[in-house]
Amino acid sequence: MKYFLLFCLCTIQFLHAQDPVQIDSITQLDEVILLDGLKTKNTTGITQSEILGAKIFQNYSPIDMVSAINQLSGIFVFSGALNTNRITIRGIGARTLFGTNKLRMYYNDIPITNGSGSSELEAFDLENLSQIEIIKGPKGTAFGSNLGGAIILNPKQAIGKSTSFVNNFTIGSYNLIKNNLSFNHFDGKFRLGLQYGHTETDGYRDNNNFERDGLLLNTSYLINEKNKISLLINHVDYSAQIPSSLGATAFAENPKQVTYTWRVSQGYEANNYTLLGLNYEHKFSDKLKNSTSVFYNYLDHYEPAPFGILDEFTNGYGLRTRFIGKLNFSNISAEYTFGGELLKDEYNWNQFENLYENNNGNGSLQGDQYAANKEFRRQFNGFGTLLLPFSEVFYAQLGLNINKTNYDYRDQFNTGVNNRSAKRSFKTILLPSLDLNYKFSEDYNLYGNISRGFSNPSLEETLTPDGVINPDISQETGTNIELGSQLYFDNKNLSINIALYQMNIENLLVAERVIDDQYIGKNAGKTKHQGLELALNYRINVSSKIQMTPFLNYTYNHHKFVEFIDEGEDFSGNDLTGVPKNTLTSGLQMQLFDNFYWNTTYQYLGSVPLTDANTLSSDSFNIMNTRIGYQKKISNKFTLGLDLGINNVFDTVYAQSVLINTQGFGGSEPRYYYPGNGINYYSSVKLGYRL
Repeated sequence: MKYFLLFCLCTIQFLHAQDPVQIDSITQLDEVILLDGLKTKNTTGITQSEILGAKIFQNYSPIDMVSAINQLSGIFVFSGALNTNRITIRGIGARTLFGTNKLRMYYNDIPITNGSGSSELEAFDLENLSQIEIIKGPKGTAFGSNLGGAIILNPKQAIGKSTSFVNNFTIGSYNLIKNNLSFNHFDGKFRLGLQYGHTETDGYRDNNNFERDGLLLNTSYLINEKNKISLLINHVDYSAQIPSSLGATAFAENPKQVTYTWRVSQGYEANNYTLLGLNYEHKFSDKLKNSTSVFYNYLDHYEPAPFGILDEFTNGYGLRTRFIGKLNFSNISAEYTFGGELLKDEYNWNQFENLYENNNGNGSLQGDQYAANKEFRRQFNGFGTLLLPFSEVFYAQLGLNINKTNYDYRDQFNTGVNNRSAKRSFKTILLPSLDLNYKFSEDYNLYGNISRGFSNPSLEETLTPDGVINPDISQETGTNIELGSQLYFDNKNLSINIALYQMNIENLLVAERVIDDQYIGKNAGKTKHQGLELALNYRINVSSKIQMTPFLNYTYNHHKFVEFIDEGEDFSGNDLTGVPKNTLTSGLQMQLFDNFYWNTTYQYLGSVPLTDANTLSSDSFNIMNTRIGYQKKISNKFTLGLDLGINNVFDTVYAQSVLINTQGFGGSEPRYYYPGNGINYYSSVKLGYRL
């Protein structure tokens, strides 16, 4: 057999479920994580963040990290395919045409965002994560103060002293096969987590195959009570065919089809990604400790596209250190953090002609080289926070981030007067933050934040149409003001989280398409991002054997261009392009007779403006997913279970992702739409064994 099938499903522990299964290294992913707003979350102190854990992961397919993230209010991931994702937080990042930028992403506290600000969510396997922490807006002082915020991925590990194996095997529509095998061990000093995962699928559309293999090693050793050393290795190798976006006519006729030029060139991308991290923790005293990491990452990317073949690789390395301490003055016991993060990377990219039209229908064929480039990128973030508990109910936290970014671009193809090499050093920028938190009671909490943030231009945005560094391009900057509350009722069975915010952005970076494969950037105006985010959860104990948990997450976006004149046209006052005004995710989780669960989710996405003039918008859509499962601890050593899920239950035709301000070339129709999957099914079988 091509795959060795082991059966099982981790037993799901719900909030106050009857006869809960004991948490161990087999059932670790099913731990429901509840965090008090005043407790430290990844040393963010009282800064508000949201946690995605097993309770949300359980609503979706093991390959569907996107839907899990989209369940939260204030954040949306536009997904064109498993390898094509664009994360937007409070409208930040919506104008990025491909990929994710304007936020910082960390894996186990190690930066995985490259030197130009790009992050790749698709390089990571949902089944290898214990939780995802999301900071919305620039208030995460210790994590970069980017306008979009920060996302922190935490790998799973053994809970309690134990040794276990868990294997999850999933099959589904579009010839989906996914297997994840994990080994976890902890003996009190030595902790070892090892996961191997394989995923392959033909995809919903033509020319849409995806295949990924990943290996994760996460280990640590407690030398003594004051010293611990940890090692993280994450390697991912994946290839993905690219069907690209469709125009309105093609989308309506057949959303499964691939764009013509991508079909005949058989366009795809191949990626080889490695992250290495070594961490050392030292406890100086009960009042001071330090965590320092050195890291290296490597990405080798090869992409034959119809307009040319891109062959690139990036070497990155850096250091991150953080001191955490306590001090006493004026009868106040304060907590503080300070540290710094230095990232350097070397980006190399070469471009070649694609001779697919002369390759007898065999797809892409590499031709003559027409570009060779290198860019050295360096970024430093210094940070510090001071948490002051003025009383048992009132806390204040001061934060300051300092950023310095440098680009050094080298044209290695052109010589003499045609050479385009240049350097760009952005000014040092100071980014303060203030958090306030007042606790009226154990059930009522009010918080506020005012913070300053920034976004660096991407590589493409720093270049002129002639491919020369643009000395006039500036960083986006903005100020975030936020007010929110966490409320609990009915003995904490009902929780309500609500947040209001306004973010004013200056020096808005705009990507302008000059030819089919080239974009340039410019600072073109100001935007105002206003919004409301609401999250409700209600736990209902119907009987001793039945528990229901309905939930609702709603986002209202009122995002506008304040000043925006582009090529003589005034778009001031228009809705911000690429941002839906309303999004909603609701659902019902049910625990039945201890061993069964049934979760159903509903997602609504409002129409999205596709042009700055607001003359064209995508259609709104409604999607429903459902997942049912059975789990059983069949002995002291074995845990067994089954899952069955249906995505897009009513087979809705919809655009899961869109492009903005796109143009048609050579008389072709502008291609705005990435179709979402039709109705599809999956089933998982999982077996856990504990030594």
